[in-house]
Parts: sequence; structure tokens; C-alpha cells
Amino acid sequence: MRTNLNTLAVVRNLGILAHVDAGKTTVTERILYATGTIHRRGEVHDGTTITDFDLQERDRGITIFAAAVSCAWDGHRINLIDTPGHVDFADEVERSLRVLDGAVAVFDAVAGVEPQSESVWRQADRHGVPRIAFVNKLDRAGADLDTAVASIRKRLHPAPLVVQLPIGTEGGFSGVVDLVRMRALVWADGADTAVAGPVPEELRQEAERRRRMLEEAVAELHTGALEEFCMQATLSPQTLAAALRDLTRSGDGVVVLCGSAYRNRGIEPLLDAVVSYLPSPLDVLAVRGTHDGTEQERAADPAAPFAALAFKVNATQTGRLTYLRVYSGTVEKGDAVWDTGARRTERIGRILRVQADRHAQVDRAVAGDIVAVGGLKSARAGTTLCAPDAPLVLEPPGVAEPVVSVAVEARRSTDADKLASALARLVEEDPSLVVRTDPETGQTVLSGMGELHLEVAAEKLRLGHGLEVTVGRPRVSYRETVGRGVSGLVFRHVKQDGGAGQFAHVVLDVEPLEEGFEFRSAVVGGRVPQEYVRAVEAGCRDALAEGPLVGHPVTGLRVTLTDGSTHVKDSSDTAFRTAGRLGLREALRVCAMVLLEPVVEVTVTVPEDAVGGVLGDLAARRGRVSGSTARGGSAVLTATVPLAELFGYATRLRSRTQGRGTFTARPTGYAPAPAVTSVR
Repeated sequence: MRTNLNTLAVVRNLGILAHVDAGKTTVTERILYATGTIHRRGEVHDGTTITDFDLQERDRGITIFAAAVSCAWDGHRINLIDTPGHVDFADEVERSLRVLDGAVAVFDAVAGVEPQSESVWRQADRHGVPRIAFVNKLDRAGADLDTAVASIRKRLHPAPLVVQLPIGTEGGFSGVVDLVRMRALVWADGADTAVAGPVPEELRQEAERRRRMLEEAVAELHTGALEEFCMQATLSPQTLAAALRDLTRSGDGVVVLCGSAYRNRGIEPLLDAVVSYLPSPLDVLAVRGTHDGTEQERAADPAAPFAALAFKVNATQTGRLTYLRVYSGTVEKGDAVWDTGARRTERIGRILRVQADRHAQVDRAVAGDIVAVGGLKSARAGTTLCAPDAPLVLEPPGVAEPVVSVAVEARRSTDADKLASALARLVEEDPSLVVRTDPETGQTVLSGMGELHLEVAAEKLRLGHGLEVTVGRPRVSYRETVGRGVSGLVFRHVKQDGGAGQFAHVVLDVEPLEEGFEFRSAVVGGRVPQEYVRAVEAGCRDALAEGPLVGHPVTGLRVTLTDGSTHVKDSSDTAFRTAGRLGLREALRVCAMVLLEPVVEVTVTVPEDAVGGVLGDLAARRGRVSGSTARGGSAVLTATVPLAELFGYATRLRSRTQGRGTFTARPTGYAPAPAVTSVR
């Protein structure tokens, strides 16, 4: 299998991450053009890009759905996922990062680190995904590489290792100095490739200074480089490149490159950096999973038992496609695989190499591949597929909790069943959407990550399923929490109906907790056996579904079982679970409860002459302004605002700023709401 392992060494699975409008999709498009995958450059504003192929993406000019493409560069195969930049679609980013080995983080050379840039960076931190940074749009007025790098250092806290020096500024940006090889790369107007040459004389002194700074920064972080630096007072290009590769893959440093994707400048060096610094499937740790409660590892070896994780499901006109990251083994068309989620055997109907909405059939997929497969009926995002004789369950990607809900109903009563089927399809494709029936009104409620998220889902019902639907006003998902607890609440559950009775006696303490739910037992002397303690905890978790204020879920509390008693015949798991549920409900009615509402951090960019009106509008929306900075004739305002007050804000902001104002928002948690009556 040596040949196959060598093949894996030239594979790169990476994502493109960034804030909305930083240029992710344009970078992806230029990568496909530079690698010869496409022969005509598409533009986001024209709706002609490969990865933004959905009609809504082209109409809105943003990436909504993560799109996978494959290309080749310098003998390497690059599987690339262009991820959304809008906060409402962060779950798409989460699922993508779960299966990637590396990433390119794109930053705007004028704006630097923006709110969603920071969010996706933290997501990559959680998954341990190595990154390189690409500072884009250096041809814009006000673009400055050093300022952008300073914001990366300040807000993201990595060690930025800048390996390029721009040639020219703003509209005169024409190339870069490669500080590793000390050469100039210049793109002539209209040229698709760079011309390599010596460093321009007017930049030589600055280039040597920055090369020295790079060597010193690398030597501080890399032991091998430090030894050579101490002995020779410099680093060879080979040592420097090897150290940059090690620091990138360990996460101790982030290589920073620059360019202008729109003008096709800086893409080839970016591809070289992807190949040189980001890891192959052989360079990352073996994937870990569980089977029968024991942890197992599967190496990225085509000869190992098959194991893959489904991270995306997409319904197409030609059938249902399930996107897989193959971690180990080999799978071929027609093979039987074990679906650990549905606990059933499925058969692979076809295997496809994906080019956004285009597909090329292949005979098999091996460890390290990202492919789509057809024929699977039950697999969902997060499902593990494995060899039937070597079962394994891989950790699924996390799913964010919805924060906004709308009521959805078909305009024609005859479409009710069709709507239910279409909603089920939406949830299957996007696990961050949740559908439920309101027990009081009987309405179908669709919940998601934001107003735009739900708008897109409703539009998919219209465009993709031909349904005319009525969508109610968005409502946010409130929570209830404990403001002041209670101690020693006694609850007895006694039931006798002629047959076997039920008896459970519990004593509960309830106290506030910063977040989440925690249960513990302080029972001594075996007064409540351990199996009944677990039943009490299960009952308490049941009680969290509806709080005593308005019936919203309860969070932020610790419950302690301090005492209790049993009956020799009538006590059971069921009795103690019931006692836990009813006992905690009674305790919460005694506690001082607080209603919580979701809040978001809003970053508003407006012309300086509109700041006063925008600040007044934020104050009217119960916003608390936390910062204001000037940037290139505009003001950037940061504020914390209740999510419920942001509905319709985009329209209001445009009207107040004559269409020149923009804003982004990211969830920051929950805060006490001013009144219960406002959300009934």
C-alpha cells in the first residue's frame, strides 16, 4: 500500500473561511481558474461563480450553502469547501470544519478582522484546524497589510508570520516580494500569471528588514530554526520553509500572505502555500471513534477498515446525495456499509467527485477523500458510515440551538401534506433548522439561526418545492433561569390504583448556575439507591422543557438531591423519574425565576454624517453601544442588542443612511428580558 499512502500525501482538504464580503468566493473562483479547472473567471456580482450556484446565492450575492470543489496544483489534489460568511449559516461552517484538515482564512485588507472572521476563527480553533491567512483586496483605497496583520494579532491572538511584502499600494498594487525566497512576483495588467524576478531596488532594504523580522519570529517558536539562527545568524530558505510548515501544522504560527483575488494577483503563491504548509490526511492525527464504549483509532490508510462521516445531505434532481469525508479504508460502488445512526445496512449506489453542482462519477473513494455518494436512504449529517464487520461511531459535528422561530402554513389546505414533506426535507438537509407543532395554537413552527436563515428556508419551499406558504412574524427563543433558588424542597410521589403502586420521596436544593444544567447527589447512607438517583436526574431534565413563567425552556441551574426514601415494593425507576420531574417543577414555582432573551453583538458600518441617527435608533432598540472607531470616512459602531429588536433593522438602516449603511450580528448569549408580558 505504499503507493496509496504516497497518493494521500499529495491530498489537501481545506476550507475557505471569512467574514461575509471578504472575498471567499472570489478567492475560490480564482483558485479554480489558476488550476485550470475552469477556463473563464466568474464574478459574484454577475452571479456567474461556480460555488455560488444556488439561485438564492446568485440573487443575494452571498454564499449560503457550503460547496465542495476539487482541483489540482503542482502534482497535488486539493479538495476545497467554500463556506458561508454570514452568521446565520455558521452551522454550515461547523459541519465543514469537522471534516477538513486545513483552512485558508480570508481577511479584507481595509476592514481587517471583522466579527464573523473572529467567529469562524474560533470555530477552527475548537476543531484544531491549521490555517494560513490571506489578506485580500490590497488594491482597495485604504488597504494596508500591516494594519490588517495587527488586527489579526490583537483580535485572534495567533503569531502571524508575514511571508510577503506588497509591491505598490492601493490601485498601484502590482505584486509581492516573496520573503522566503527573496524574489519579486509581479502581475502585469491583464496577465493571469506572475513574472518572477529580483527584488526591486527601492524595496530591497525594507524586504531585508522584514525577512529578518520573519526569521526572528520563527526562531522564537521553532527549536530547529533557533539552532540554525544562533549558529549562522540567519535561516536558509529550506529551513525557513520547513519551520513555517511545522508551525502551521502545530497551530503555533499562522503564515500570512496577501493579494487581490478580484484582479487575480496573489493566487499562485497562495496555492503554493497550501501545498507547502497545510497538512495532508497523513499529517493529521488518526480519527478517534467509539465502539461498545471503548475508544478506537483509525489511521488514514486505504487498507484499514472503512470509516467515513457524513457532513452534508443534498436533495438534487437526480436523487439524494450524501457528502462524506472518508477517514480510513476504501469504498467502492455497490459496497454495503453500516449506518450507525439508523443501525441498518445501506448500499452505495454511486460515488461522485464534486464540482459544486456538477459531478463526475468515480469507481471508488479512499481514505482522505471528500466525495458525494448516492443510494443512501437514511444517512443524516453527523452519521458514521463504516464497514459492517468493523463498526465505529465518530463524533458528529455540533448543531447550534435555534434562536428565531416563525409560523409556517400552506396557503392552500390541500398542500398541508406536501408542506410537511418539504419541511422534513429541509431539516434533513440543514440540521440547524427545527420543525415542531405549537401545542397551544396547532401551528407548524420553523426555528433557525436568524432572520435571513428563515427567509432562505421559506424561499426554498417556494422555489424548490413549488409551495405557496404564509410565514408569520419571527419570534425569538426565550429561556427561563433561576434568579434565587430554594433549599430543602420535599416532594413525595405516591400513587395507588389497585395494582402495584408507585412511591418516591425526594428532597431537592435548586440554585442558580452561570449556564447550562448540573445535577448532583448528596444523599448519604444509601437512602436513595444509585439507579434511582439516575432516574431523578432524568426526571429533572424532563422538567427543563417548560419553565413556570411562560413555558420556555429552563437553563442556568444546579439541582442537588439531598435526601429521600424508598418503599420496599412500590419504588421504581418510573416513580423516581416522575418525582424528579414533578418535584423540580414545584421547586421552580417557588424559586424567583428570570426570563432571558437572546442578545447579539451588532457591528454597524455607516457614513460619519449618519452616526447620530444610527446611535439613536440603536438606543431605541435597547442597544448598548460598546465601541466606535473611524475607518476610511466611515464609522464602525459596536453594540449589544436584543435579537427581538433587530427584526427589520436592515431596512431601517438603509433608509437612515441612503443605502450606504451595513451591519453584521453574531450571537453572544442570553440576558434578562425587561418584562414577561412582552413575550407571551
